[in-house]
Amino acid sequence: MRTNDGWEEAKNLVKERADLVEIVREHVDLKRSGFRYLGSCPFHQEKTPSFTVHPDQQFYHCFGCKASGDVFSFMMEYHQMDFREALKHLAQRYQVELPEKKRSAAEIEQERRRQQMFGLNSKATDFYHDYLLNHQDAAGARAYLAGRGIPLQTQKGYLLGYAPAVERAGWNFLGSRLSEDERSLAIEIGLLVSKEKNRNYDRFRDRILFPIYDSRGRVCGFGGRIVGEGEPKYLNSPESPIYNKSRMLFGLYQQRESIRRRRRAVLVEGNFDLLALVAKGVDLAVAPLGTALTREQLRLLKPLVDDVVLLFDGDEAGLKAAERSVPLFLAEQMSGRVALLPEGHDPDTYINEFGAAGLTKALDAAGPLPEFVLQQFIDRHGLTLDGKFRIIEELRPLVGAAASPVQRDTMVRHFGAVLGIDTDRLAAELVPGNEARPGPPVEAQHPPKTSRQSGLDGALRSIVGFMVKNPNHFERLLDYGIDAVLAGTAGEMICLQLKSLVREKKATTLDPEELFSELPPGEERALVASILTEVSLDDDAQDNGPDTMLEDVLQWLNRQNLKLRSEELMRRIREAEEEQNGTLLKELLQEKMKVDGDLKNG
Repeated sequence: MRTNDGWEEAKNLVKERADLVEIVREHVDLKRSGFRYLGSCPFHQEKTPSFTVHPDQQFYHCFGCKASGDVFSFMMEYHQMDFREALKHLAQRYQVELPEKKRSAAEIEQERRRQQMFGLNSKATDFYHDYLLNHQDAAGARAYLAGRGIPLQTQKGYLLGYAPAVERAGWNFLGSRLSEDERSLAIEIGLLVSKEKNRNYDRFRDRILFPIYDSRGRVCGFGGRIVGEGEPKYLNSPESPIYNKSRMLFGLYQQRESIRRRRRAVLVEGNFDLLALVAKGVDLAVAPLGTALTREQLRLLKPLVDDVVLLFDGDEAGLKAAERSVPLFLAEQMSGRVALLPEGHDPDTYINEFGAAGLTKALDAAGPLPEFVLQQFIDRHGLTLDGKFRIIEELRPLVGAAASPVQRDTMVRHFGAVLGIDTDRLAAELVPGNEARPGPPVEAQHPPKTSRQSGLDGALRSIVGFMVKNPNHFERLLDYGIDAVLAGTAGEMICLQLKSLVREKKATTLDPEELFSELPPGEERALVASILTEVSLDDDAQDNGPDTMLEDVLQWLNRQNLKLRSEELMRRIREAEEEQNGTLLKELLQEKMKVDGDLKNG
């Protein structure tokens, strides 16, 4: 009988039995190259193969996108599984017995019902799909799809269905074909609607149905578009134990591999927009499920993409949708761009008129979301004095949503330049209204006056400013490697001089003016002078307090040092590759995987 070590034992046994080359070969064309295998990376698009698999060490590594790991990492990344799902899948494949988890009777029953719900949705999908393709009553639905430019191949690929109208099939067309137990489940997942005790009717009637899949290819719910007259035009499955519309995207299951390969996703507003793109060969689209875009939906895309393009109608609703999405992208630190179509066009009509090449051109020309939204504010309010006040009010929640001080600093600088407002003053106006967790010190919002003055970007200058003005925290900063982070920058000499003053004088209440007097004339002294001047000019910079800001600075330093370590490991990995030192390579890849994991989770 296995103890708590059972899972670890099973994991090790799976690693012994699993053949990483065999698993990767199911998705990548691998060719032998010396002691390793080489192929095109499945995690990003590349012209020259840089993805390596090392059979002796059972590790993979990509020199392009830096993806690396073992058999579990590959399953988790490629198939979007968590670790336990990957372990279960591999254990079944390689006949490794997993330890039994003791579950209560209620948990067992809950899981049983969930599986039955998935099964019932699958049954309904097949039933409605067959009805669409083969039944005479679905002729109108087939004609509607043809009129929207959705070919039979796409209808079959997405298992589109049709629920017949009441006048042709009655109120209980699906329900009458289910057992009593199935009807109970059907009510819970929204296929049926319970009107009174023991009386129910079909939710979907005279509607084209779009099955909605989770990441494992299970049907969780449906979207329905009415064919004839009636309201609502669109009707979706209700929330259920297996369906949460804010955490799913229509089309992601089908498009995942294309999106991962191209590192780009196209976000459209409607299911028919998506299908129109697919029909023309653009297989990168996903769509929210009858609701505004959510952070949870962006997180589904985050591991797969470097770029998300919002492809919206050029009407007022499209503009508003683009504006609402900006804080979500900033909070997730994702790159978002927007391509607004000419008025009167939606993605469906646009691609049918201009083709895939025309749409691709529009996607490539898409502009960054924050800049797009700023222009919308300018168009709305103008650049009069009153207009600028209104624009600043609209910008505040956007800047506040930024999860990184570098994001905030960059946006404030850009917004200030466009609006003709002093960056320092704009930062003081926008940052105090930030309702998100405070970032590193507010000085991060004050960029260098000129590149000659500091040679530092906004984030590094912020860190130097905090270090100069808070020598009582200097030892903590050293513990977190500030000297390594500042190496090779204008901040390096300032750090060395401060270290000398603090340690030789054993002073933690050092006057920053003393540091200034100890520095020789030059770039570093000018930088400290600029920082000390800002202290007297900007009282708002003291709002958060150094103790609060310290934790943010330490987190930032820790992350920068992880990045430096990752770069160093990358250099050593290349050397080990050239020397064909398999043992060292395995150790380096393992350490890099851990460092990159800390970066991703931090």
